[in-house]
Amino acid sequence: MFQIRIHGRGGQGVVTAAEMLSIAAFEEGRHAQAFPSFGSERMGAPVVAFCRIADQEIRLREPIMEPDALIIQDPTLLHQVDVFSGLKPGGYILINTNRSFAELGLGDYVRDWPAERLRIVAATEISVRQVGRPLPNVPLLGGFAALSGVVTLDSVIAAIRQKFSDKVAAGNVAAATEAYNLVRLEMGASLHGEIQNA
Repeated sequence: MFQIRIHGRGGQGVVTAAEMLSIAAFEEGRHAQAFPSFGSERMGAPVVAFCRIADQEIRLREPIMEPDALIIQDPTLLHQVDVFSGLKPGGYILINTNRSFAELGLGDYVRDWPAERLRIVAATEISVRQVGRPLPNVPLLGGFAALSGVVTLDSVIAAIRQKFSDKVAAGNVAAATEAYNLVRLEMGASLHGEIQNA
């Protein structure tokens, strides 16, 4: 079973992201569940949503305390909430930002982390450009597909088309695809650098 925890703020589509991730898994014939946890439901308040993906029926119902992956939709939460609580060693971390992990003050935390499990993507900027609204959730799903390989971009696109009307889906498909390609490109560049330095 692969467990994902998504951190963001009210109004950023955190719950929708978890739902679409579970739909993407269903598209691939897998089992999935998605559910939110609200501390306060007001706009801008911290929100957490969870998604489990497995090849067999999922019987667990409790919040994810030891995620395999974190998707952080709002980097202002990094020093406000313990977003890394319980993250499995070497787990995936995807953050919506254009700043490096070191610039975010996370250099010491991720020093011994596998570099291929750490990624940033400026999802809000992508969303503004492609959708016209600052909603980072869908671009982050595209980035997560590229980073983890847990779901495919095609499945994410199918989930987008299932969730949104054709007009809204088009921009979101473009946003997810752009983020996917950026993360893949960055991963390829990292691998190329490692080969050159070997």
